Amino acid sequence: MNDRPAQPETFPLTPIGLIESDFPDKFGIPRQPGLAAAARASLVLVSPFDDPLAVRGLETFSHLWLTFIFHLSPQQVAPARWTPLVRPPRLGGNAKVGVFASRSTHRPNRLGLSLVELVEIDTTHGVRLKLRGADLVDGTPVLDIKPYLPWAEARPEARAGFAPEAPPNLAVSLSPEAEAVLSARPDGDELGELIRQVLAQDPRPAYRRTPEARVYGVRLRDLDVRFQALQAPAGHTTLRVVEIVLAAGRT
Repeated sequence: MNDRPAQPETFPLTPIGLIESDFPDKFGIPRQPGLAAAARASLVLVSPFDDPLAVRGLETFSHLWLTFIFHLSPQQVAPARWTPLVRPPRLGGNAKVGVFASRSTHRPNRLGLSLVELVEIDTTHGVRLKLRGADLVDGTPVLDIKPYLPWAEARPEARAGFAPEAPPNLAVSLSPEAEAVLSARPDGDELGELIRQVLAQDPRPAYRRTPEARVYGVRLRDLDVRFQALQAPAGHTTLRVVEIVLAAGRT
């Protein structure tokens, strides 16, 4: 006799909008929201959800929950082929935990949840929500918006498993050539802050946490930011931006 519950029905989901963000690629995106406060993004609602009436009253809230799809992660179509174990970066990329004990992008339904700051609501042409601190790649489909209620959802006494605190930040420096590129741009100051905040998280693979000669590249806005991990005099790792160039395909 099989006592397992019957397979539940499936539910179609329709995106209500798309994200426009500073992150054209997955590499370099902060692994949690709010870690790079300088990251800017917009949620542009699509028809028929772009009615300004749908966001009436939303301006009274400072932060929002966004439910979205990890659309760049592989879809685990067949239940028999889904992966129950993942390797969280916080554990060095080697130790495995259950997918439901992680915040991995590789999930059965590819659903994500992000807490973002609401900066402005623009209803001039449809609905555009301007956001800060987002950890979302450009083009991310958003399924729902809910206001954040700190009195109900903030639990500082909660246990946080293998991630009890924010990851440590690395020191970041820019070469004179990189500084010159930023100084020539109207968004140079805020872009420089974004670069420092993103690289301070060390976007390299979790198993590469030591100095190395390899040059990495992370795309931010229309630029390719190239950096190296160097050893500081005190012995710890620091990241050095060696070059900033216009990303391929951008003019």
